[in-house]
Amino acid sequence: MFRGISAINLDVKGRLAIPTRYREELLENFDGQLVVTVAVNERCVGEPGCLWLYPLAEWERLEQTISKLPTLNKMAGKLRRFLIGNATECEMDAQGRLLLPEKLREFAQMDKKLILVGQLNKFEIWNDAAWNAKEQDWLDSDDNEGLDELGSLSF
Repeated sequence: MFRGISAINLDVKGRLAIPTRYREELLENFDGQLVVTVAVNERCVGEPGCLWLYPLAEWERLEQTISKLPTLNKMAGKLRRFLIGNATECEMDAQGRLLLPEKLREFAQMDKKLILVGQLNKFEIWNDAAWNAKEQDWLDSDDNEGLDELGSLSF
């Protein structure tokens, strides 16, 4: 399970280093095999998006779920084209680095400073400035949309 926030850097070749606290689990449980794709729910027109980074086994479970969606449903088709069409397999090197494809770096407007956010079964990768702006938006928001869907969740 992946949790927490880590500030990381993107090098000039487009690689990021996975924080050491996650490397052992990714190597032992997933052989360092990962899939990176665009996040489908965090981009507004003109704003940077974020990327999702899945261990390959988790990604394959998601693909199985998506493959069962109706092929004639427009939204399912968009999801397949966008999420799976942009998915790229990547492998951690000996130093725990991953090469992010240029197209995905451009989509998320990534520069040197990044934020890696653990999301239990995957990571989100954000441009540092975009993460800080979104975090402030979330803190300032009065939006309770979907709150009732959480039911009796308590903390």
